[in-house]
Amino acid sequence: MLLDGDAWQAKFRDFQNEAWRLETLPAYNVPQEAEEIRAYLAGERIDPHTHSNEYTEDLKRVRREGKSKGRVHVVTRPLSDYLRYEFMYYLPHVWAGEDIRIMDVTDRNNPLVGVQDFWIFDKSEVVLMNYEADGTQISREVFEGDVTPYVEYQRIALAESVPFEEYVKGLDA
Repeated sequence: MLLDGDAWQAKFRDFQNEAWRLETLPAYNVPQEAEEIRAYLAGERIDPHTHSNEYTEDLKRVRREGKSKGRVHVVTRPLSDYLRYEFMYYLPHVWAGEDIRIMDVTDRNNPLVGVQDFWIFDKSEVVLMNYEADGTQISREVFEGDVTPYVEYQRIALAESVPFEEYVKGLDA
């Protein structure tokens, strides 16, 4: 079953404990971000101490409700322009309550090679994120099979990654 609109939004409204994502691409082609990316590449930056938007406010709601939201992004260096742009937003997201971790596989084998992007809700429902090679989203599809491999992918991603703030400190060193 493909997910869109209200059915997709309901996944984030209705999960009971945890919404978690694996991100594997170096860039996502999101038309709504095009202007922000152009501004970023021209040198504009947000202030992570004051940045707030609908997403950060929803993260605060999730945390107030005792739920968690997280992700691991698999990356290789050098980071793409898109990742550098995205990282600018990760800090306020972390501060708002999202557990963002980075799994850098630049100088090592990727233990999740071939695993596609997905969301897992409450370790019981998986939504596969389908993309074109350029990062354009094709669809979101409810996975109909056994979710056990995805729970294991999440375990591996968490074990093989570091918290976002720790990762970016290492980039500055």
